[in-house]
Amino acid sequence: MPDEALKAKELKTTRRREAILSILRAAQQPMTAEDVYIKVLPQMHMSVSTAYRTLATLTEKQILLRELGQDGKAYFRLNDHRHCHFLRCTSCGETIQLDGCPIEELEKEWAKKTGYEITGHSLEISGICPKCAAKKGRKNDAE
Repeated sequence: MPDEALKAKELKTTRRREAILSILRAAQQPMTAEDVYIKVLPQMHMSVSTAYRTLATLTEKQILLRELGQDGKAYFRLNDHRHCHFLRCTSCGETIQLDGCPIEELEKEWAKKTGYEITGHSLEISGICPKCAAKKGRKNDAE
């Protein structure tokens, strides 16, 4: 059965596209191209360049969203039209999704002040997760 997201965007359903979409659907957080590539390898042979091209195509067709993290890496997630924000550990990369949106009221205010029709935003907050902070504390205690 053809993947509905691919069909809706008039893209041919291929095993590679289906595999990448399956991986991102199962992911609990956005993934880098390298993360996706590593996950797809046990399922099928795919070159790194094919993984990047496939992610680019799916992003171009707005099936995926590509967001640049504060670490300079591109992260991909399904474009399920849910509004979400993330908190990412700068030490281990752990990412959690945050509830709510503190920016919605600001968007309305900025739209009113500037005349812009604001069509969206992305927000990533970075910090150190409790596990990494605890490790760092132990390291400092040993010095």
